[in-house]
Amino acid sequence: MQPSPVKQLALMHGLDTITPTSLRGNVQALNWLREKRPDFLVVVAFGMLLPVSWLEVPRMAPVNVHASLLPRWRGAAPIERALLAGDRETGVCIMHMEQGLDTGGIYARRVVPITPTTTGGELWQRLAHEGAELLVETLPRIVSGLKPVPQADQGVSYAAKITAEDRLVDWRKHSAIQCDRKVRCFFPRPGARCTWQGRWLKLLAGKPLEERTDADPGTILALNDGMKLACAGGSVYGLNQVQPEGKKPMDALAFARGARLQAGMSLH
Repeated sequence: MQPSPVKQLALMHGLDTITPTSLRGNVQALNWLREKRPDFLVVVAFGMLLPVSWLEVPRMAPVNVHASLLPRWRGAAPIERALLAGDRETGVCIMHMEQGLDTGGIYARRVVPITPTTTGGELWQRLAHEGAELLVETLPRIVSGLKPVPQADQGVSYAAKITAEDRLVDWRKHSAIQCDRKVRCFFPRPGARCTWQGRWLKLLAGKPLEERTDADPGTILALNDGMKLACAGGSVYGLNQVQPEGKKPMDALAFARGARLQAGMSLH
């Protein structure tokens, strides 16, 4: 077990830290927080609902830095769900925490565009920076009297936790655009994947091509500028980089040569 970067930085600056395994019913941890007499309770990517007893502790407000433009993508995986849905923008909200799942009023928000090439790793980094900056700007404004604006009743959507199935590229079900969203969403970690000869193959980079085909989905159409693959609906995806199970990332053509793949063969 290793401390997170946040805890490492806190320890470097001599700040008290605790790492409770749970909060509900944890009287010792709650008393620790109460003894600090905090003005604010700030939560970032915590992954679970805080009990009301915790939300009542801070003098000014309990706030959450949430990585979406609420009320769109409330819940556990807002960054991934925005990418998988093909959203053209997302952002961060500084939100007042209450009992509901990301239902509290909004103090401030900042919009971040999603381009056709944005990856999950890039979006995480951008939103982390924007969220930290917006938090530092917003807390003094709350002290000065800024009130949260209730969320709209329309446009509510929920970002369910990511599952292993979400990472799976099924050439029979997914169009080239949908395949591309999965590849970009899960790059660099944990990686979108398909199977080849019964083993996992991570798909690390590629792009939808402006081509059409009548070939069965999953068929390798050509091996020239990358690996061209038939997808659902007759669309074509150009795969450029992969990572075979147990090996390092490599160029898709290098993988094809080593695996003795040829046009007409199939991935699954």
